[in-house]
Amino acid sequence: MTKKEQKYIKGIRYFDEISEGMSAETSRIIGEKDIIAFAEVTGDKNPIHLDVEYAAGSIFGQRIGHGMLVAGLISAVFGCHFPGNGWVYVNQSLQFRNPVFIGERVTITVTAKKLIFTKQLVEFDIVATVEEKKIITGVATLMSPKRSA
Repeated sequence: MTKKEQKYIKGIRYFDEISEGMSAETSRIIGEKDIIAFAEVTGDKNPIHLDVEYAAGSIFGQRIGHGMLVAGLISAVFGCHFPGNGWVYVNQSLQFRNPVFIGERVTITVTAKKLIFTKQLVEFDIVATVEEKKIITGVATLMSPKRSA
């Protein structure tokens, strides 16, 4: 086994190590570079994200970050923090409640809410906030990695 493989194995948390109520969070400031890079990678060049004049005439009065850019931070929590390496998305539902403006710090919190023992799945509640304001809420289901025999 290579050192790189060992590094990732150390970060694995298995189904039997998860309990309801366990949670983790991360935060990030959504910056100009993030929005431009996301637009380039995805092709979502909606002017509400990129054009100051267009966005000024919108219901928000200014440019906003892509909702899916913020949602992508959820994946970062799952894959890098909790539950960690090796878990696989099975399902995701999201409700976009408020916009994120350039320069705002978004905090993503995921909480294990239901364990599905027969399939080694965990349902998580998801909340993304800016200060106390909910930006995104939702539920995700992830499948645990299997232990080596």
